[in-house]
Amino acid sequence: MQASETKLQQIIEGTKQYVVPLFQRPYSWKKSEWQMLWDDLIELSESDNPRTHFMGSIVTIPTTSIPEGVSKYLLIDGQQRLTTIFILLCAIRDRAKETENDELVAEINNTILVNPYKKGLDYYKLQPTQIDREVFHKLIRVESDVNPSEILECYSFFLKKIRQNLADIYKIHKIICNNLSIVSVVLSTEDDPYLVFESLNAKGRALTQADLIRNYFFMRIHSDNQESIYKKYWEPMETLLGSGLTEFIRHYLTKDTVDVKQNEIYLQIKEKIKQDDALPHLQDLHKFADYYSRLLNPELENNVKIRKHLKRIDRLEVATVYPFLLNCYNEWIQSKISEEEFIAIFQTLENFILRRFVCDVQTRGLNRIFALLYSQITKDPNITSGSFVERLKTALQSKDYPKDSLFKERLLDVKLYGSNRTEKAKLILESLEESFKHKEKVDLSKVTIEHIMPQTLNDWWKGHLGENWAITYDLFVHSLGNLTLTAYNSELSNCDFIAKRNEYQKSHLELNKYFYQIDEWKRENIEARAEYLANRIIEIWSYFGDESLETTEPSGLTGKIPKSLFMLGEEYPVKSWRDVLEITLNTIADVEPVHFKEIMEQFPRLVGSDEKSFRSTRKLKNGAFIETNLSAKYIYSLCLRSVEIAEFSIQDWYVDTVKS
Repeated sequence: MQASETKLQQIIEGTKQYVVPLFQRPYSWKKSEWQMLWDDLIELSESDNPRTHFMGSIVTIPTTSIPEGVSKYLLIDGQQRLTTIFILLCAIRDRAKETENDELVAEINNTILVNPYKKGLDYYKLQPTQIDREVFHKLIRVESDVNPSEILECYSFFLKKIRQNLADIYKIHKIICNNLSIVSVVLSTEDDPYLVFESLNAKGRALTQADLIRNYFFMRIHSDNQESIYKKYWEPMETLLGSGLTEFIRHYLTKDTVDVKQNEIYLQIKEKIKQDDALPHLQDLHKFADYYSRLLNPELENNVKIRKHLKRIDRLEVATVYPFLLNCYNEWIQSKISEEEFIAIFQTLENFILRRFVCDVQTRGLNRIFALLYSQITKDPNITSGSFVERLKTALQSKDYPKDSLFKERLLDVKLYGSNRTEKAKLILESLEESFKHKEKVDLSKVTIEHIMPQTLNDWWKGHLGENWAITYDLFVHSLGNLTLTAYNSELSNCDFIAKRNEYQKSHLELNKYFYQIDEWKRENIEARAEYLANRIIEIWSYFGDESLETTEPSGLTGKIPKSLFMLGEEYPVKSWRDVLEITLNTIADVEPVHFKEIMEQFPRLVGSDEKSFRSTRKLKNGAFIETNLSAKYIYSLCLRSVEIAEFSIQDWYVDTVKS
């Protein structure tokens, strides 16, 4: 690195070219900066003995041109001030032309603005970043059809100032060349221009990882080829993915390695490219960006069957699967797997994700699972037999994939509606409807989830549900058995059950034929329908693993009493289900007090601060009371719901039971 103070004239005169790298932001100086520069120039021009005016620094790195052309320098820092000077000189030149000062016009044009004996891009002394290049070139060539931009505004500002002030343009030109001083920092080819740029711009808007990566690529692509390569490969990715470009690159890197953290993206891609030719890596990135865009927006996929399954995966909202699917997409595009196999992959992933969701299996490990999954399927000698889909199923069945017993148990009482669960619940209900295999296609895009027992209970519903209406409501309102689909949600609202049943009878949905012969809607009815639907769901998302593998899944509560509660790595001896409830809620209140308040808000008739609101209670350590006049089944359900609200997983809480 060499640094020296020099006059601006020495920087801009001569046969050379300054190229603004792609990682730099577009021209962004505003009126305040233009005015400050203009005021300084006027002050200097009015002095009989103008002083030297320091403008700041310009950091460059020499680059080569093939075939050999003008001397080229990448402008790492100082693009804003240098671009502004060139725009001002354009305004001075054009004002000189208006006043028929042809000598000054030629001097500015041929010694500063352009390389008059060069052709093509070498003609221009300064090459702004691609976004500004066309407008800047038109100003240099004195063309009239210039699109609105910051550069045009800057030009108009200075031309107006020159005309209004009747400034001595010859003197201002002389001041610019002879009295403006800069520190010129010329890097060697061994210096990292990005790190220099970052340190010089520490107070500005932080560059994204994608900005950094773009810089790294194009620093390794010859400057003569940068524009065409940028337009062919990088610009389409920016257009396609926008602000999601950085996250795409993270998933792209993850598909070949372990899970890449957000702050490691740049370092990982540097490690990936190293001394290799950058272009093949950029081409590969561009190819996978197309696949990734279809994961984000399934409508971009032309294959109707694949698009359908892309939409279903998208509704599950598990982006951690993207690295694996990028590899699968590439396999399909290259015809290494068939369309049927690709669809089977989607179905297997959906099955795996949905079962884990229903059973509240922790998601913390999914990043690592899907980062390594493709490599495991293609390279692990223990699972390399069979088709790609068979190997996928073999690999996933050991990743906390719930068996039918646990899946059904949770389907009967899991909360399906609310926050990020609603879309998954709708997917489940739509899949149930489609499982009836209509002869006529039913449009499910206009239906919404309907609560049969409504979310707001009126007096009719409270009386209809009976003495324990509060417990029934708290534990079952958002459960599978109480949900259906309808296009008349607002009309049904909290009508009584008979009125709702009459509307369901008008429905074309098979799901709603269930209610035709039902005369009441109480706890027993909700549980019976949940049992019916759960059995159908198990058929839709059937277990693809080996049933003989041992698991710690519970096998129901009938005839069982609790022996030990395992929670957050601790074991608690218990004698009753009431002990289980008390310890569970005490632990949540201690570890997650905010989530405990949510539990009180969601189950006000089961957990609260007023002892008089309950029939039989136990007092928790934080002073709250819990309803204990509940069956083992309801206590177990309340515990699972509470653990879910506290954002623990099924691995963080389970009960060891013995036969009674």
